[in-house]
Formats: sequence, C-alpha cells, structure tokens
Amino acid sequence: MDAVFFAALAGALFGLFAVAVRYGLSRGVPVELGAAVTATTGFLVVTLIALVSGSFSDPIRAHDVLAFAAIGAVVPGLSQIAFNQAVRIAGAARTAVLIGVAPLLSFVLAIAFLGESANAGLIGGAVLIVSAGASLSFERRRPEGYRTIGAVLAVLCAGLFAVRDTLVRAASDNATLDPLVRTVVSLAAAALVLVVWAVIKNRTSLHTPVRAAVRPFLPAGFCLGAAYLSLIVALDRGPVTIVAPLNATQSLWGVIFAAALLGRREAIGPRLVGAALLVVAGGVLIGISR
Repeated sequence: MDAVFFAALAGALFGLFAVAVRYGLSRGVPVELGAAVTATTGFLVVTLIALVSGSFSDPIRAHDVLAFAAIGAVVPGLSQIAFNQAVRIAGAARTAVLIGVAPLLSFVLAIAFLGESANAGLIGGAVLIVSAGASLSFERRRPEGYRTIGAVLAVLCAGLFAVRDTLVRAASDNATLDPLVRTVVSLAAAALVLVVWAVIKNRTSLHTPVRAAVRPFLPAGFCLGAAYLSLIVALDRGPVTIVAPLNATQSLWGVIFAAALLGRREAIGPRLVGAALLVVAGGVLIGISR
C-alpha cells in the first residue's frame, strides 16, 4: 500500500509541477534558468528534510551515490530543459497528459530487464493511459502559440521518465542509501548539470536573470522536490509496473490544476478532459489488478 500511496502522490505533485513551470515561464524567465532554479530549489528542500530526519546516518556507498547521481544528471537533469520547452510551447495540461505514455515504455523495460510480471489488468490500464495521449493528436482546440514540437518534446520526456523509473528500480534493489538520500543525490546531480548549462547559455548576463528567475520558479522547485521524493520512495517499495501507471495520473492532475490556476490560457476542451479521464480509468484498473 505504501508504494500505491506514494506513486499516486507523486502523480498529483508532478501534475502541479507542470502548472508551476508554466507560471514561471509566463514571467519571461529563460527555459534553462528556470530549470536550474527548479532543480536547485528541489535539492535544497529535500536536503533539509534529510538532515532533519537523520537520513544521512545510514551507510553511504560510493556505488549507490554514483548510480543515483548518473540517473539524476539526465532525469530530472537534462530532461528538465526539454520538459520546460514542452510546457512553454504545448501548455502545461497537454504536456502532463502526453507524459502519460510513459507507463507503456516502463512496462516494456521492466518486463524485459527487471523480470517483473504483467497481467491483463496492468496491460489494459497501460493501454488506456497511452490511448489518452494518442487522442490528443486529433484535438482542434489548442492554446495560443501551440506547436507540434512541444508535443514531441513531451513524448521524449515520457521516454526518458520510463528509463528513469526502470533504472531507479534496478538501482534500489541492493542500495543501502535511504530513499531521502537517493533523492538528494539525484537532485544534486540534476542541479549541477542545469546550473552549468545555464551559465554556458547566459554567461554574458547571468546575474540579473538569475535574480529575476528565483521567485517565479520557487513553486516549481518545491513541487519537484516533493514529487521526486515521493517517486523514489514508491519505486523503493513497489515494482515499476505498479508505480509508473499511478504516477501517470499526473495527466489528470495537470488538467485539473491548469483549469483551476491558469484558466483559458490552456484552452482546455472536451477532448483534453476525455484524455485525462482515460488516464484515471487506467490508474483505477491498475489498482484493481494489483
């Protein structure tokens, strides 16, 4: 039950995260600076929690640190740039829904490389969630400035997230690190990569943009820290075939939060709502089949 709870919580937080990123970008913050501030804030939040809880008192092996740092450098490291771009040009709600195709890839990878089993319910749930993302290709009502490349980037992120889920689950099997410390390591690597990238992209005028980017992206950073921690804990306690589909309910939460907080800018229509409901149905089917 712990895995189900934390996976569902991660889904809700990642849905809110997409909306928070949209908010930060609407303030004119460059994509790479927003990504760097987000990852750094998430890292600081989780580090504080780990210090207060005494999680650093457990044994720390270099092998575990390197494994989770390598994963974090790519996801949520470099992938955050693609994610921010997807939100910028496809919208928060559509990006969140398209991320829902990740479970299919997670299933394939987990079954192929981790030896995890699948049943009709798990497969059916994954199909429903993936169908939700596919239905958006026929959508007529879209937000201003929408471009197809945004949807492509969202699907790319979904693929990276699927690989992340599989690698985190594999690395967790023999890891001695507390889940909080694993999250700290992953977000530290992500923050380092993104800060370096932001410096390279904005080296001629970095000081002023950073100051302007901190406040708009603080909410996104808090969401990322809490969401990634929930996901790491879920993957530590349950198989990818359970965690990935429940985490994909971020599609529904992204639509709900976007409608509530962003309003008409997201151009949320019946087809998008229908896609989100398919994700919910898939998540319910996954829970029943467990």
